[in-house]
Amino acid sequence: MKVALVVAVARNGVIGGDGALPWRISDDLKWFKKNTFGKPLLMGRKTFQSIGKALPGRDNIVLTREPLFAAPQVFVARSMRGGLALAASCAAAREADEFCIIGGGDIYRQTIARADRIYFTRVDAEPEGDAYFPALEAREWRTTKAGGCEKSDKNEHACEFFILDRDGAQRSN
Repeated sequence: MKVALVVAVARNGVIGGDGALPWRISDDLKWFKKNTFGKPLLMGRKTFQSIGKALPGRDNIVLTREPLFAAPQVFVARSMRGGLALAASCAAAREADEFCIIGGGDIYRQTIARADRIYFTRVDAEPEGDAYFPALEAREWRTTKAGGCEKSDKNEHACEFFILDRDGAQRSN
């Protein structure tokens, strides 16, 4: 089962601040939906709380150590191992070829070595923030440009979309 990370990253590595995205980019949300719809999503509790609800058309799996955490239409995993196994099981049941990890920063750090693909949005901004995406080794990834967007009334910043596929010889687990 393929593991895909889905992330929007500012030029300075910021992915979030104060429990929220530090930008509003409509075209990036469309890119996110296009690449995640029909697939299981694995996320940390804080990421789920920033979204505020289960995303439709996807199995939502929240990784948390909070013993009382529960939310409608959400599976709860208490360990990374359990979350990854549940996401793989949900993907197989859906006949999806991958499941998606959607953050936050700590979840990305724990799973980046397992990733086969990254749906990567480069945001043309340098906002303040407290959550960062881990540095990538460029030599480990084949990068394909997949579009982008201009700054507009719907897009607070311009951005570029990329699909990064791990070079099979460089994969580490």
